[in-house]
Amino acid sequence: MTVDDLSQFPKTLGVIKSGMADGLHLGAQAYAVIHGDVAMSIAIGDSEPGKPLTVNSIVPWMSNTKPLGAIAIGQLVEAEELDWDLPVVEVIPEFEANGKSAITIKHILTHTAGLNGALETRPGEAKQSYEESVATVCRRQLADDWVIGESAAYDPYSSWYIVSEIVQRTAEQDYADYVQHEIFERLGIETSWLKMTDAEYETNADNVVAIPSPSGTQASAERLRHTATQTVPHGGARGPISELGRVYQSLLNAHMWAKGDLISGGTIRHMASRHREGRQDLTMGFMMDWGLGFTLDSKRYGLPHPYGFGRHASDASFGHGGMQSSGAFADPDNDIVVAYYFNGMPGEAAHHKRSQSICAAIYEDLGVAG
Repeated sequence: MTVDDLSQFPKTLGVIKSGMADGLHLGAQAYAVIHGDVAMSIAIGDSEPGKPLTVNSIVPWMSNTKPLGAIAIGQLVEAEELDWDLPVVEVIPEFEANGKSAITIKHILTHTAGLNGALETRPGEAKQSYEESVATVCRRQLADDWVIGESAAYDPYSSWYIVSEIVQRTAEQDYADYVQHEIFERLGIETSWLKMTDAEYETNADNVVAIPSPSGTQASAERLRHTATQTVPHGGARGPISELGRVYQSLLNAHMWAKGDLISGGTIRHMASRHREGRQDLTMGFMMDWGLGFTLDSKRYGLPHPYGFGRHASDASFGHGGMQSSGAFADPDNDIVVAYYFNGMPGEAAHHKRSQSICAAIYEDLGVAG
């Protein structure tokens, strides 16, 4: 099988083309690894009208950025510089404001901390500086009815400034630099960034993709440059979707064979276990289980499931999604990694349907479905 031959993947191609015909997206990238070998690496359609999307196009990962922070925390736990149950105030003393001293790192990573709403921001962008964002979240007062560690609601923005600040203060290193050196460079990834320098942006500008907004409009060149060159820990990473897949392959290697380059098998198995189980997510409106920074396959509560991994993924699967556009996950029971990106944000309902469809199609095209 040729990994980039579109004709080899008729079901995956069908999902992508159907969505293009319906105006859901301009194009897509899809990537999969089975038993350690790349089995699919394709791109079809446009990055913008009239400009082809390629497998090397640098696309926005959106909330797929969040697990990078979880991985960084895992590395620092392994180095015995942090602990999952460590109160955040022991690293960020000003976080104690307004009665938040009981919140731990684990609460942040399982979306049970209650920081939702501290920041108002656009997906993948920030309306204020990194430092201002951290300070705003530290001043946040929890809702009166929030029970730390029990109440559950996916936090798309605020908590991830606390995760990044914990890493930054513990490692005594700029967070974006940490991600670049301790995650991407360890894997030999050269065309993905959490924050591009001006020079890196200039070099790669023609290949940087701005995902169309839900209204179908393209970001201006100025806005795209600004977004790509700031630290946005909740959604600012970008690169070919295959390189996001490579991050998950390293995690899967560690999970299954203790051969990961980022964290140990014991650490990723702990992170991918159910630390939040059987609870209704107040943001998503569904029952969703969470590991430490990863969403877990939750089909046990029924389908359709927001930002899930499709009907063929096993119960052991772990990963994340990117707002109305992308997703990536590892499935230890089937020894497969899947990552995909759609260049278009059609609304939550339409995206949930196509994300379920492409995950199932990839499994079926690769002969993994039972």
